[in-house]
Amino acid sequence: MLRLDGRGNGDLRPLALARGVSKFAEGSCLIDLGDTRVLCTATVQDRVPPHRVGVGGWITAEYSMLPRAGKERSNREATRGRQEGRTMEIQRLIGRSLRAACNLEQLGERTIILDCDVLQADGGTRTASITAAYVALAEACAALVKERVIRRWPLLDSVAAISVGVVSGELLADLCYEEDFRASTDMNVVAVRRGGIIEVQATAESSPLPRSRFDELLSLALQSMARLFEAQAESLQGVEGLP
Repeated sequence: MLRLDGRGNGDLRPLALARGVSKFAEGSCLIDLGDTRVLCTATVQDRVPPHRVGVGGWITAEYSMLPRAGKERSNREATRGRQEGRTMEIQRLIGRSLRAACNLEQLGERTIILDCDVLQADGGTRTASITAAYVALAEACAALVKERVIRRWPLLDSVAAISVGVVSGELLADLCYEEDFRASTDMNVVAVRRGGIIEVQATAESSPLPRSRFDELLSLALQSMARLFEAQAESLQGVEGLP
């Protein structure tokens, strides 16, 4: 199948991760994945939610899309006075994904908030947010270690995410918006570098997905994510406090 941009079925769109782009945040990362662009910042607070008092730290996330992230302007959710269900689902996914790869006890009673703001959307904003949020989180944790606020490195592994799907009978990785719109099945996969899976979100739009096809999609996702993990490692090179 000839994809819109000519890449292979398992190839990612052009990828760039820029760390340390925010002057004031403890950690930050700007991800460009094709025409999708997301800015993630990490903020460290010396308090935790009530259910974590006396237990350990916490990681949470907030997600938003700027009014002109898409082809047409959308109103800010703050203007509407409430968050959309999609927004709440995505930010919970980001928080769950990063908590799954962290020893929260090592953070002490601290909360790290990951703010993910979509500057431009062309498919895969939630998966791009997770990939960039890990870099911002790692940078923030490195600062805590360097300043001896915490004694041990809290992150257990790198975390990244990717979208895959079935389009015109073909299995494709890293779907742009047009591909995602035409997909008969789409799947988001969150995993760690060593191969463990954190979360899978999959939906068959037109007909049930055979188990064999599901397994093929999952394998494609894990294979294609190798480039994401490489890019994360490259972006974090030279950061003081990393193990």
